[in-house]
Amino acid sequence: MRRSRTLATVLQFWRSSLEAESEYQLNLLLECLAVAGNLGGSVFVLALLFSGQSTLGGWRWDEALIVLGLYTLLDGFTSCLLQPNLSKIVNHVQQGTLDFILLKPVDTQLWLSLRCLSPWGCPALVAGCVLVVLGLQRSATVIQAESIVLGAALLLSGAAILYSLWFSLAALSIWFVKVWNATEVLRYTLVAGRYPVSAYPPALRLVFVFVLPVAFMTTVPSQALLGQGTWQWAIGSVLMAAGSLLASRWFWRFALRHYTSASS
Repeated sequence: MRRSRTLATVLQFWRSSLEAESEYQLNLLLECLAVAGNLGGSVFVLALLFSGQSTLGGWRWDEALIVLGLYTLLDGFTSCLLQPNLSKIVNHVQQGTLDFILLKPVDTQLWLSLRCLSPWGCPALVAGCVLVVLGLQRSATVIQAESIVLGAALLLSGAAILYSLWFSLAALSIWFVKVWNATEVLRYTLVAGRYPVSAYPPALRLVFVFVLPVAFMTTVPSQALLGQGTWQWAIGSVLMAAGSLLASRWFWRFALRHYTSASS
């Protein structure tokens, strides 16, 4: 009963958000142009990296397109949910409107994470799907259903890791006012996920696995889609996602215990 009520609340949130955003239909055209420009630039850089060689870190061109496609999907997810919601946490703390959110009969983290849904990330989602399908079709790998399921599950794990990192940084606004710059640095650091992690120097590979787990967001799901994944990496990705979600939940509750109400 409680889950169905929560789902109905979230759907109502998204409905009102889409109705509000639909008033600015020109934004869709602008977003399509922005996605096309960013994607064109990414493909151009990828082509430069492949110039004079047939592989990049052991990945062929078609396989690298899948990595870029999954990154584009996560970028669309960021534009649809993370950007319009988590970027507002700082403002809620600064303006004191977090007080009103805490009084609502809805879980605070749920409200802050899912209150808005922006349709302007949809072009990136479509472009990402096209790149993934194109890469899979052009690759010499025989695509299996279990590989698709495993790849999709690991992509969801990557999205959970990305959300947890962003939400935890945003929660720092309870103590620090200017954390917006930190979230922007995180977003641009994760741009490294556009390319296979094995293409980077060994020191950066360690960073992208254990510090900023970019590898679990794009490279590991891509390997699963291509049937090249291992259960060790798959289990590690799921455990990383579960641990990140639990850590973000604990950190938010810890932050709220140190929150000073605007009315106090």
